[in-house]
Amino acid sequence: MVAFGKKLKQLQVQEWQGYYINYKLMKKKVKQYVQQIEASAENQQEGQLASRLSSLGEQHDALIQQADSMRIPEMQEAYRDVGRDLLKLLYFMELNAIGLRKILKKFDKRFGYKFTNYYVKTRANHPYSQLRQVLKHVGISAVVGTLSRNLADLQDHQESFISIYDHPALALPDPIIESINAAVDRLTNSTDFLQYLGKHALIPEEELPSPSDDNVDERYHFMSLLLNLANTFLYMVNTYIIVPTADSYSLSLGAAATVCGAVIGSMAVAQVFSSVYFSAWSNKSYMKPLVFSSVVLLVGNTLYALAYDLNSIYILLIGRLFCGLGSARAINRRYITDCVPLNMRMKASAGFVSASALGMACGPALASLLQTKFKIFKVTFNEDTLPGWVMAFAWLVYLFWLWTSFEEPSQDEKVNSVQQETNSGLGTRGLQNGVSQPLLSSSVEKQQNEDEDEDEDEDISEEASEESCKPVTSIMSAYKLLTPSVKVQLFIYFMLKYAMEVLLAESSVITAYYFIWSSSNVAIFLACLGLTVLPVNVIVGSYLTNMFEERQVLLASEVMVFVGIVLSFHLIIPYSVPQYVCSALLTFVAAEVLEGVNLSLLSRVMSSRLSRGTYNGGLLSTEAGTLARVVADGTITLAGYWGMSKLLNATLLPSLLICICSIVATCFTYNSLY
Repeated sequence: MVAFGKKLKQLQVQEWQGYYINYKLMKKKVKQYVQQIEASAENQQEGQLASRLSSLGEQHDALIQQADSMRIPEMQEAYRDVGRDLLKLLYFMELNAIGLRKILKKFDKRFGYKFTNYYVKTRANHPYSQLRQVLKHVGISAVVGTLSRNLADLQDHQESFISIYDHPALALPDPIIESINAAVDRLTNSTDFLQYLGKHALIPEEELPSPSDDNVDERYHFMSLLLNLANTFLYMVNTYIIVPTADSYSLSLGAAATVCGAVIGSMAVAQVFSSVYFSAWSNKSYMKPLVFSSVVLLVGNTLYALAYDLNSIYILLIGRLFCGLGSARAINRRYITDCVPLNMRMKASAGFVSASALGMACGPALASLLQTKFKIFKVTFNEDTLPGWVMAFAWLVYLFWLWTSFEEPSQDEKVNSVQQETNSGLGTRGLQNGVSQPLLSSSVEKQQNEDEDEDEDEDISEEASEESCKPVTSIMSAYKLLTPSVKVQLFIYFMLKYAMEVLLAESSVITAYYFIWSSSNVAIFLACLGLTVLPVNVIVGSYLTNMFEERQVLLASEVMVFVGIVLSFHLIIPYSVPQYVCSALLTFVAAEVLEGVNLSLLSRVMSSRLSRGTYNGGLLSTEAGTLARVVADGTITLAGYWGMSKLLNATLLPSLLICICSIVATCFTYNSLY
């Protein structure tokens, strides 16, 4: 039996070797035919564009010599026509690149082996590989350079014939050039700082925008966008301005210092609910929920400040609850998603993240400046109450600005926008008829398609059906769309927010107990931590994500968070300022890196149905982070009953356990993170 088994195994090996030899021979023939037919067709398209540009160049030179300003607009439009045709070619290439990526992903899933890495590695630089046409496009760059240079030259000559008061001194790039550059960036899947910040905000961007999106969207209003970003900034300032003085405020009202966890966390508790109703409210209006948010925050900060003279810890907590009920971050995200044109959405998303980071740094910094004490009409103004009064005044000014400057998008335009974006997945298949044809149309491909017909039909039904494009209508429906990898990434988000909240919320208590720091020292320390956010994002977005896979950065960041938490424990040696500062800095920076990379991955793997509607991906991530803050602040308050000497280790232990669980979960789902 053993000999028979060995003989059977040898026959199977020989049979597979025969299949492999036949496969290599067939592959060689297919490569020759495809290289001659399809590659030449695409090169012919690029050659046609180049010849058109050459002809336009001769007309351009003649026009400049004749100084005929009347023909300049006509020449500019001719160049834009070439740009639109180039854009169609880029859409064509991107469609095939997306198809190739999905096929390779299915191979990885079926084989249980990273076939994608082998495929790209062996074909990216092969002289006869068609993959080079997707990855290497020097000719396209040359065409873009010619178009942008000639359009700018025509613009300069046109302005030379007109008064300088009729045009701005700085000419803006032509929209068609921006669209082409954006398409090239998507095609190469390049990652820069701006894209990294935009993904950090978890605001969806369409994978294949239509050429009609080059026109300026009528719903876009710059001042309204600026008001949304200002709301984001002020809310983050409002969140962190009370952190340095929360413990002293609690003590002045007769409560324990560790009640600062409840004071800080009460805002997060209310935000869990406010995020949902604000997200639902944004389906009907943007102006009304923003006004409501400002009024509630004005009332909340006023109650927070009055709690000192009323000598009531309950008024203090109610004031912070009101502040949480005014959290309009869901509105801010939704406005960028629905009302900002595609060519500006990534910049607006980056502005959203930058405003949040700046507010996080400015909150404690502002608190450090409010170290004074005086009374006006028996109302006390000191380091505890001034943060509330300052923020109440800031929200009053913002409310007036909002009322006078915000422009509500019309309901019809919003409905039409949602319908167009819902159907965008269907519209790309019929893009300019001939453009959407597959890259390989030979008989060999038809035979291959017959072998994979069942799989492709399943993919088309999943991606092109109207049902798959509709937004979810309930939290349970949203939960059912979460794949294991998405659940793990939401858990990672929970972990990092928990670790950061423990670090920030208990900083005033820990530093006062171990190092006798004043509120101003704590505020400066927290402000310095907040100022690291943007530089860290610059390094990660511009360098690390271009050098390593995002999932590698994700896992490395989790390990660094783990190391930072371990170094924060007070075990044997006396607790020192260098140990606390270095471990806190390591934990905070690693968590910031982890947050950006995690949300960037989450924006790619989350279902398209979670890109719109009330229960969107941004809401889910916000709820996960807010819930983490609630649990962390509750942990600080409960750990305070065991005494100040045990507070540090008691709050760090859950962070350590949750971090270990997230690392294990990441390792299990590592291969599914793309």
